[in-house]
Amino acid sequence: RLQQVYDKQPYVIRRMLTEGAVRACDKRARFIGVDAYVEADGTVLRDLFQGDDGGWLQDVTLVDRMVADKLKAASEAIAAEGWKWIEVAPDFAYGHTFGLRQLRGEPVPMTIEEQAERDAVQAEVNRLSEEYQDADELPDEVDARLGELEAALEEMDARPLAFDPAGVSRAGAFVSIGPEARLRIERGYVRPEDELPVEADPDAEDIGEVAAAAAAHDVDQTVSADAQAPEPEEDDGLSPISDRLMTELTAHRTLGLRQALGEQPDVAFLAALHALTLKAFYPYGLDSCLELDLKSVSFGTQALGLNDSAGAEAIRKRHESWAKALPKESAELWDALEGWDADSRSALFAHVVSLSVNAVQEAWNRRPRALAHADRLAQAVDLDMAAAGWRPTVDTFLGRVTKARILQAITEAKGQRAAERIAPLKKGDMATEAETLLADTGWLPEPLRTAGMKSPETGEATASESVVEETAENDGETAVVEGEGFDETYEASDASIASAAE
Repeated sequence: RLQQVYDKQPYVIRRMLTEGAVRACDKRARFIGVDAYVEADGTVLRDLFQGDDGGWLQDVTLVDRMVADKLKAASEAIAAEGWKWIEVAPDFAYGHTFGLRQLRGEPVPMTIEEQAERDAVQAEVNRLSEEYQDADELPDEVDARLGELEAALEEMDARPLAFDPAGVSRAGAFVSIGPEARLRIERGYVRPEDELPVEADPDAEDIGEVAAAAAAHDVDQTVSADAQAPEPEEDDGLSPISDRLMTELTAHRTLGLRQALGEQPDVAFLAALHALTLKAFYPYGLDSCLELDLKSVSFGTQALGLNDSAGAEAIRKRHESWAKALPKESAELWDALEGWDADSRSALFAHVVSLSVNAVQEAWNRRPRALAHADRLAQAVDLDMAAAGWRPTVDTFLGRVTKARILQAITEAKGQRAAERIAPLKKGDMATEAETLLADTGWLPEPLRTAGMKSPETGEATASESVVEETAENDGETAVVEGEGFDETYEASDASIASAAE
């Protein structure tokens, strides 16, 4: 095939030789280990003249089989714990746990030996930190040692969870490969169909019987009969308050609560935080009288690598940290939040509210004002998608747009001369070269830019360049808004979560 290709440039030959191969830096390759792949008679193609990130694994079938075998072995060990179901895949779509209730486990306590080992590591961290607290810069060996110690502490603190056996028999687990090429096990998710049936409330049944009886008679006659009923005498004891009177009294109480709550912002904030936290962490918690809802939309079209992105990983870890800090039972949530300090409440509120952000722009779903607000929100939080880890690659952008857009990107990031050098190339080759040229430049396509943020190349503030014209159906007017859709997360401080957990 190479003999039939007119263009013999090195990058063209490299692209043709590596088409369909698995990069050694791919999480699948790192998960099974390149050495293990080679021992299984796998072939690795390497570039002798420039960096290749470890080369390319040529036998994709072998890679997939080794990944499947390793995941299967891990899943069998997890299944032995008694879970009702196990789902296994190299990767799951982002939001695969939406709609499932997660069991709350208890961390397995450390043994005496494990605690002694942790204390020794912590003592060394404290000693080094105290010894070099006045140093402007840590020596390389000390910095490296501190990194090792902190990683060891993090691994020790990541205790396995013990779950209630009754819950385990109804729940399941997801087994996949995490973004760091390590085994990712997500235990304790209960599907709606596996939930225990809700036991009938005897009081509710009585109320239902009364309501059915009332519906079977003429309402006017019933009201008339109630009005003519004699007042019970003192010595007859107390009779139940009628349903109608109870509704009227509690309607007055509801207005009283609204008026009083509207004058006490601190309590209103606590009540809103309580209601939204119930929605985010206790799917079946009905412990709030506030009619607030929290929607966290899933993504109809899955972006490549979305589940392994830095943002998705940060949100997952933050959510898990808050889940550990919250009480297991929803009925205990109000008392727990009431005892937290203001910083912890604010940090949890930010996390919960962030879950409701929906800045996805879809052709079938016209939301011009919502997208305009997403632009304002991006400016308020100084959103920088380049700093958040997004990169223009062949898969994420360059291979999916026209040559004109590729050249525009190169012109903006590297200048006109760089664009002219790759202009004669074919689309595939141009996209590949553009990925190399744009690496580490911080360039972003228009939908990912934040208005007012300085360009990494020019140092000048960027304007919101894309104009989205949509018809606002609710008022019949045409709204022209500048900006794009964004998705952003708020990073709560570890100190706030730790303080809440205490």
